[in-house]
Amino acid sequence: MADNNDTTDTESTLSNARRQLERAAANVDIDSGVVERLKHPTRVQQVSVPLRRDDGTLEVYTGFRAQHDDVRGPYKGGLRYHPEVSAEECSGLSMWMTWKCAVMDLPFGGGKGGIAVDPKTLSEQERERLTRRFAEEIRAAIGPKKDVPAPDMGTDSQTMAWFMDAYSMQEGETTPGVVTGKPPSIGGSYGREEAPGRSVAIVAREAIDYYDWDIEETTIAVQGFGSVGANAARLLDEWGANIVAVSDVDGAIYDPDGLDTNDVESHDERPGMVSGYDAPETLTNAELLELDIDVLVPAAVSNAITVENVDDVRAEMIVEGANGPITFAADTVLEERDVPVLPDILANAGGVTVSYFEWLQDINRRTWPLDRVHDELEAEMLKAWNAVRAEVDERDLTWRDAAYVVALSRIGEAKETRGLWP
Repeated sequence: MADNNDTTDTESTLSNARRQLERAAANVDIDSGVVERLKHPTRVQQVSVPLRRDDGTLEVYTGFRAQHDDVRGPYKGGLRYHPEVSAEECSGLSMWMTWKCAVMDLPFGGGKGGIAVDPKTLSEQERERLTRRFAEEIRAAIGPKKDVPAPDMGTDSQTMAWFMDAYSMQEGETTPGVVTGKPPSIGGSYGREEAPGRSVAIVAREAIDYYDWDIEETTIAVQGFGSVGANAARLLDEWGANIVAVSDVDGAIYDPDGLDTNDVESHDERPGMVSGYDAPETLTNAELLELDIDVLVPAAVSNAITVENVDDVRAEMIVEGANGPITFAADTVLEERDVPVLPDILANAGGVTVSYFEWLQDINRRTWPLDRVHDELEAEMLKAWNAVRAEVDERDLTWRDAAYVVALSRIGEAKETRGLWP
C-alpha cells in the first residue's frame, strides 16, 4: 500500500499513523526533531522463512519485524500471519503500539511483525514449523529486554508457545518472558485473551458515564463478535447495556430489544454461529454500521469506516475495538459532526497492559490469580482514562487528540531526558 499524502481514503496504515502524529504534535510542546524521528521506525527487519510442507515441497515466505521506538523500554507488539503483512503495515502498526504503551504509561515501546501467509492454508504441523523457523530468523532482534512479541491476527497462544520454545532451545535456557500471550501452563497470564475486550468495555462504560447517559438505556452494536468484540459485548451486557446487534465475518444479527450475548457464540468459539443465530433480523456488516444506536464498537477490521460510508453512520458515539477501524478522512467527518470517538490506543489497550502483567510475572516467576489481573487492569485503565479525560476537559480536544497528547508528552519527556547519543 502506498504512503499517500493526499486526503483520500486509500491511505496505508503507516500514512494514517503519521497523519495522526502530525495532527497531535500541534497540541504538544515537543521538539520538531522528535516528531520527525517518530515518523519512522528505528528498524524494520525482513527475513525469508523457508517451510517444508507436509507433501515434501519447499516454500519460502517473507517475515517482518518492525521496531518503532524504545526510549521508554523494550519494543512490544504482536506477530500476525496474514497474506497482506508487509514492512509498511508493520511499521504503521508498530507506531500505534508506541502510542498505546505510552498512553497506558507502560515501560515499553512499539513493535509489530509477522509473516505474509494465509494460516488457513497450513496444517497445524506446518504452522509449528513455520513459527519455529521464524523465531530463529529474528532471534537476534528479540528478547525479554529487547523486543517482546505477542499474538495477533492469525496467531494465538499456541503460536506463542512454539515461538518461546524455539527461542529457549537456541538460547539454552527456558525464557518465558520472550513473548506474551502464552498458555498459563508455561508462564502465560490468566485473563490475557479477554483483556482487549475487557478494556473496550471499561472505556465504553466510562464514556457513557462521562456524557451522563444511563447505561441501562444505552444501545450498543458490535461489529466483529470475535475475541475482542464478544468479551466487550458480554461485559457491557453484564453491566446493564442493551447489546442490540453483533456480527461475524458472514453477517450480523439484530434485535432491538437486546440480544443475550452469552447465548450467542463468538466467531472464535464456533465460526458461523453469529450470522446463523435465530434473531429477529439479519443484516450485513455494512448495515450494522448504519444502525440508529447510541454506541458503535467496530471490533473487526481496519478501515471499516471510510469517507464512503461515514455519512451513513448514525451512532452517537464510537469506541474503537479494532486497530485503525476509522480512516483519517472519516475521523475528520465524525469530528465535524461532534461524534465522540474513543480511540483504539486507549480502548483496546487492555491486551498490551495484561501482556505487561505477564512479562512481570515471567520475570519474577510468580503467577497472579485472575481476580488480581482484573483488578490491576481496571486500575490501569482508569488511570489512563483519567489522564486522557483531563486533556479533553482542559484543552477541548477530541478523545484521539487527547490520547496522543498524553502519549507524546511522555515520549517527548523521555527523549529529552535521555538525550541524543552520541
